[in-house]
Amino acid sequence: MSHLSTLTSVALGEAVSGRLLGLLDIRPELLASDGADVPRAVLAMALSMVLFQRLLEEVPEGARYVAEQSQSAKLVFDHGALRTVDMATGDLPGGTAAFGRIMEPLGYAVAGIYPLDKLRMTGRAYAHRDFPEDIAQYFVSEIHPDRFPEPVQQAASRIFGNSRDPLTPWARQALDRLASRRNLALAEAVELLPILAGCFDRQHPVPALADYETVLAASAEMGWIATEGNRFNHATDRVPDVLAHAEALKLRQFPMKEKVEISAQGSVRQTAIRAAQVERPFRAADGSIITRTVPGSFYEFISRDVVAPPGPRTSGLDLRFDSSNAQGIFKMTAAQKAGPAAEC
Repeated sequence: MSHLSTLTSVALGEAVSGRLLGLLDIRPELLASDGADVPRAVLAMALSMVLFQRLLEEVPEGARYVAEQSQSAKLVFDHGALRTVDMATGDLPGGTAAFGRIMEPLGYAVAGIYPLDKLRMTGRAYAHRDFPEDIAQYFVSEIHPDRFPEPVQQAASRIFGNSRDPLTPWARQALDRLASRRNLALAEAVELLPILAGCFDRQHPVPALADYETVLAASAEMGWIATEGNRFNHATDRVPDVLAHAEALKLRQFPMKEKVEISAQGSVRQTAIRAAQVERPFRAADGSIITRTVPGSFYEFISRDVVAPPGPRTSGLDLRFDSSNAQGIFKMTAAQKAGPAAEC
């Protein structure tokens, strides 16, 4: 059994692990089982698979797509995206710092910084140093509450200001060892993986409905973070021709985004299935817990052109992102008419 299979089997169960190993296009080197230690690239791949599976459980149309598509072709997991808040957030480091401390030991480096000025956000792309085309990138964005009016800042502080830090002291030490050695003992990697996966979740308490409505009125993205936290906002399948792919999916009755986003250079094209609607809890004024239907995560598609001959230190694919594309894709989680409140 490969180290990747062992890691994902412990984290997800043998059946789910076997299914993912069969449907994802995985570089052969990542399936090796040589030696007692787990290379950072294998642990990075295992984490991406756990997060991919979690997103499928949250996005029914994404799960349907994967089930249908995997019957005829392997899927290429291009990237996952998550959102953070650039402010004091209690025990959790603010903004992208909460994830840079995880990404860097796993072998990732910041490959690009993208101003998302219309959204008052900044995005950072993390690409893997060892296998940039073969291990999913992470697009980590942070919203800047200090660019919003004072009442919005205060509501954001009440929502996010008491966030917990899911990284235990042991996990931080394990990440330090991983950073210095570029591998971990298998037993350590098995123990670390679920802790890392737990970082991609909501770390703040259930938000007050009044505070949620305040931030939502100012920013659909901040409202989304209030309910979803640092969960994957979307996972992305890399396909050869996203334009043709989108039209084919519309014929199969997938609820697709109307417009395909095309980068300024024309070499990166993106579209998506519309976001799932999910039930999330809120605190009412009287302290009771109510639920509302809000936008959750979604499943995305991307095509990347070859822009340079592959070489020993370069990638042939255009692995960049595009600020305009990102801002267009982010609209997928803009709230539609809010669902009715219900008491829990």
